[in-house]
Amino acid sequence: MDPRELHLENNVEVEEPSSISDESPDQSQRSHGSNQSSEAEIATQFDTRVSSLPTGLCYDDRMKFHANADFTDSPHHPEDPRRIQAIMKEFVNADLVYKGSELELAEILKKSPAKYMWRIAARRANPEEICLVHTASHFEWVRSLKDKSSRELREMTKTFDNGRKSLYVGNLTYYAALISAGGAIETCKNVVEGKVRNAIAVIRPPGHHAEHNESMGFCIFNNVPIAVRTCQRDYGDICRKVLILDWDVHHGNGIQNMFYNDPNVLYISLHVYQDGLFYPGQPEEEDLPDGGPNNIGAGMGVGKNVNIAWHDQGMGDGEYMAAFQRIVMPIATEFDPDLVVISAGFDAAAGDELGGCYVSPGCYSQMTFMLMSLAKGKVAVCLEGGYNLNAISHSALAVARTLMGEPPERMELPPLNVKAHKDLQHVKNYHAPYWACMRPGVVPIKELQVQNGIRISDVAREYQRSILSRKFNMIAMPIMRNKITKTFENQVLVTPGIQRARKILLIIHDPPEVVAQADTFDTSVDSHNAWMTDPVLPYIRWATQNSYGIIDVNIPSHLSSLPPDQALTPKDEEQQIQLQSKELLAYLWDNYLQLNVGAPITILGVGDAYLGIKLLLTSRNVKQRIPTILSFVTGSLRPVKSETDPSLSGWYKSHSLIFVSSNHSCWNDEENNKRVRKQRFGFVKKSEIGGGPSLSAMLERHLEEACRWIEDKGAEWDQLWGEGEESDGMGGGDGEGMEGELLGVSSSRVPAGSIQGVLGQSAMAT
Repeated sequence: MDPRELHLENNVEVEEPSSISDESPDQSQRSHGSNQSSEAEIATQFDTRVSSLPTGLCYDDRMKFHANADFTDSPHHPEDPRRIQAIMKEFVNADLVYKGSELELAEILKKSPAKYMWRIAARRANPEEICLVHTASHFEWVRSLKDKSSRELREMTKTFDNGRKSLYVGNLTYYAALISAGGAIETCKNVVEGKVRNAIAVIRPPGHHAEHNESMGFCIFNNVPIAVRTCQRDYGDICRKVLILDWDVHHGNGIQNMFYNDPNVLYISLHVYQDGLFYPGQPEEEDLPDGGPNNIGAGMGVGKNVNIAWHDQGMGDGEYMAAFQRIVMPIATEFDPDLVVISAGFDAAAGDELGGCYVSPGCYSQMTFMLMSLAKGKVAVCLEGGYNLNAISHSALAVARTLMGEPPERMELPPLNVKAHKDLQHVKNYHAPYWACMRPGVVPIKELQVQNGIRISDVAREYQRSILSRKFNMIAMPIMRNKITKTFENQVLVTPGIQRARKILLIIHDPPEVVAQADTFDTSVDSHNAWMTDPVLPYIRWATQNSYGIIDVNIPSHLSSLPPDQALTPKDEEQQIQLQSKELLAYLWDNYLQLNVGAPITILGVGDAYLGIKLLLTSRNVKQRIPTILSFVTGSLRPVKSETDPSLSGWYKSHSLIFVSSNHSCWNDEENNKRVRKQRFGFVKKSEIGGGPSLSAMLERHLEEACRWIEDKGAEWDQLWGEGEESDGMGGGDGEGMEGELLGVSSSRVPAGSIQGVLGQSAMAT
């Protein structure tokens, strides 16, 4: 029975298309001759309202016949025959499947088409259909399995079930694989022909890893491409453009390669990539692409292959929903498919140990619901992977209920993983040339390079250098150490005569904050709508007015070589920034600061760069030279603790003032509040400034208080260590006693790379 007949008007007679016959496994498949209904006839029959149609379900117990030929007591392979049984049992228990006769079901669905799913009969795919995407030699290889002995099959499985091949075979593998492919075909055909509103195929063995010429990754034939090619062949006018959305945790290498040059099939895969290490990993053939985001299709199909490649396992609802909202749905809507096929592996579901991700049933239902807005709701779901029986059955149930018209499950989205955000941005960057929806916010870096473009970070520092040079005669300090990145060139500026300064202010700060108001239409930014703030400038002015020598250290957000063709370059990993910042500050201390033995050194830390203060305190014995440490923080608070100097944390507490933004997480609860009161975090003070570009506002708001603090602490230091006082060899107007005690060198000694040796007398003139 055709389920469309359940809701036809009494005076309308529609002949059942001859293309759908009773396809039992023993019947020969129909030809594509004159008996097949024309596409125009089918289109005429599609006028039945979609809302009156049921959701289709394809399932056949015979697909469980594909089983491991290992008959020992060892646990079964993860691709277990019970996978489809568990899903079907879940559907039955949820009362989505009617247990009575087809005629009784037909009467029920006349009144309530969403009460139960309509059963779609599976059948064996024929060789012609399979060879639409597979080679004839591959088909023959699979067919030959039925003639192998159990011993031969066990030996083959032992050989195959390793590495990238990852496959087992049995006597009935060929038979089950034909039904699995045939089930996918019939499911998609029923959706295309409008017999059902949408459908789900609970099929196995899965398919998306199978290449055109080989089986691999638990997959025998590639079910979804076979079904898609069959529908395109049989219904070309109404099923030309197809979206295949693959949310299996593993990349569908087989689907990708079969459609890599096809402009009419958009393949979008969400998968764990791990820089190509996660299965299926790297292809054995060098000319085949892997699952990296840079592989976007070729020839006429360029832009039609979208790899949303997660950097690691552990992704969950926040990441998948962001991927759908930012990448999947915008591109899919622009593509405007005639049919949507979901390669529905559920191994990204929470609880699946192979996948190691945390996607909930609610997230699967939300993703399904969004895809149902495409192609007039023509969505076919075909099972791929998923190896935890509870996770796979609960997830499939959520998808089935959504297909049947139930609202998607409510869910509370966790925050998006920061690295996953960058993963999504990489996809946007690669696909911006091919999809209008991906272009806003993406910088055409290659075009800018041809036009001699320069990064704003370089412009900002050059501006700072110009201002500080003109107003305060500050000059760039050469960094003469190979271990320190060349990025620090022009990042350290000093006032002349720093070696003779009676007191020094060492400023360690982030790059200037850049704020821009983008055009709401195309996100372009006009230069007059962009601002750069330099909150450190008032502190430098105050310091020069009070006779301080100044060393201004700008810590760039990116210290390694910038990728030449990458517009969005994330900040370096903290470990890299720590290493380079420590090298730089130790270099400055060893070659410049400690040589001016009589001068107290006040340190000002601004933003994330204040991490450098901790690195200096824990790598050099500097306490006696520092009257105070002043910092302004909106990011992570850094504990200062030394295993070799137990008193360091206490000293830091009494000699520091750390302003922290009012919206910082440390103020959120009492536990965090108590934690930051410990000595190792310094003297932490809550600023009334918070939200937005709060760092600049904090420095401006607390300028007077901060300068007064520096003066008071400087006076305390002078009383303890200054001129006229001789204590522990630190006194003496000429500083020789301090140098002899701390350095063991003559005051006339000039080390390699020092101010005297490098900058010259003209640079030191006051």
